[in-house]
Amino acid sequence: MPDDSGAAATLTALSRRLGHDFAARTLLTEALTHRSALASGRGRRGRRDGHGYERLEFLGDRVLGLIVADMLWRRFTDEPEGLLTRRLTHLVRRETLARVAEQLGLGDFLILSPAERAAGSAANPAILADACEAVIAAIYLDGGLEAAAGFVRRQWEPLIAEMSGPPRDPKTALQEWAQARGLGLPQYEVVAARGPDHARRFTVTASIAGGAAATATASAKRAAEAEAAAALLTRIAVTPGKDR
Repeated sequence: MPDDSGAAATLTALSRRLGHDFAARTLLTEALTHRSALASGRGRRGRRDGHGYERLEFLGDRVLGLIVADMLWRRFTDEPEGLLTRRLTHLVRRETLARVAEQLGLGDFLILSPAERAAGSAANPAILADACEAVIAAIYLDGGLEAAAGFVRRQWEPLIAEMSGPPRDPKTALQEWAQARGLGLPQYEVVAARGPDHARRFTVTASIAGGAAATATASAKRAAEAEAAAALLTRIAVTPGKDR
């Protein structure tokens, strides 16, 4: 992102894509700032209290979950809680957030250290997903719940519409796949737990007999397990989004 006068124009361009005119642009700057930029001394202009997007990501995760749950509750009036939960899990997972971020071109606006940008972090799905949640929180804090809901509805309505049915839980799908092939139950291991209590991040590895494994990070162990299972299913070319 450009620094001085170019930064304002850049934020204006992104605000138009988001459909929200920020009264406090420092919130949007914070939502775009990766921790690497703080360590390198970049991103100082406009950010608050020395934070990158992680605190906003924590809030955005909860705001997104509430809004999407409300959308599902109103749309699928005959579905029980279990099926609504399966839809919700699919719609707020990292892969979906990264997809929305890619559609918005959010990676072009991320504030990264030179090393992170050179490493391709602007296209990293995990970073894009985190930044997307942070942007949702920034809109919520700047414009209130209705502003955040408007953004989420615009981006998530097409995703809901394309769902043919409630997706299976990735952990259930992985278990069924493994047991059908005599591989036993998948194993989940917490390999890291970092961050303060209010913004804890858990990294979990999912594995099956034979050595296939995948790792994911989320703000809750169950969410990290589900994302790791989904990543492993993708690796072994299984689609958990459809009942078969």
